[in-house]
Amino acid sequence: MLLVLVVVVTLWADARLTRVEAMPDQQIGNTAGTNWLLVGSDSRLGLSDADVERLGTGGDIGTGRTDTIMVLHIPTGPGASQLVSIPRDSLVSIPGYGEDKINAAFTFGGPQLLTETVEQSTGLHIDHYAEIGMGGLANLVDSVGGVQICAAEPIQDPLANLDIQAGCQEMDGPTALGYVRTRATAMGDIDRVMRQREFFAALLGEITAPATLLNPVRIVSLIYHGSGTFTVGKGEHVWHLARLALAMRGVETNTVPISGFLDTDVGNVVVWDETAAEELFGSMR
Repeated sequence: MLLVLVVVVTLWADARLTRVEAMPDQQIGNTAGTNWLLVGSDSRLGLSDADVERLGTGGDIGTGRTDTIMVLHIPTGPGASQLVSIPRDSLVSIPGYGEDKINAAFTFGGPQLLTETVEQSTGLHIDHYAEIGMGGLANLVDSVGGVQICAAEPIQDPLANLDIQAGCQEMDGPTALGYVRTRATAMGDIDRVMRQREFFAALLGEITAPATLLNPVRIVSLIYHGSGTFTVGKGEHVWHLARLALAMRGVETNTVPISGFLDTDVGNVVVWDETAAEELFGSMR
């Protein structure tokens, strides 16, 4: 009976996933290991007025931008997985559109163009795609009873509905969402991608903790909210997401090396250190 229940719940959760065409028509050749493109969109779609007020996200702007872009590299053999943050304001060449901020690729052509842009910029073949919006992120945090985050400094940001003090603290869904959204610190987007990696590590730690896995209420809430709020590529299933969660335990984290910032026709952008970035991505190929 337990086996039947597990199968039924797995199939139910799998059916709740939203699937999109995320791979471009022409991909670069296979590279070593398995690579996930992880995207946090600023979509307000599906949020009620009460959700918008609770989360401090403002009005519905659709699915036009990405607040978070990360590549998770899972090696084939022994060794730790690597999670690399790509600042959303990174100046890259977007196929068919010229140079622009990398998150503009999502605006211009959705997941497919973003995947193609990431492949061309990193030289990494993307195997899997997963995206989650604002409401889904907050619900996941609340499903596991909150996450423990150690803030390096106090942050007050009305735009992100965030007001926290420095130090370790338990964050609920709305607070955690504000923490990963805010750019109200000295290094702006660079600080933000570091907080995003810190947050995802804490969230995955809670998801895979015995206190979650052995708690029927939490695990059902997690499966319900997680499966209903993820958008994945065609052919993805919940067991792929389960492997993703396991690969995030003990993951090594980095941000694409940068050489500085530049004012351009598309605004202030992040410029990669080409030599160091190539060395990083080359080690993953």
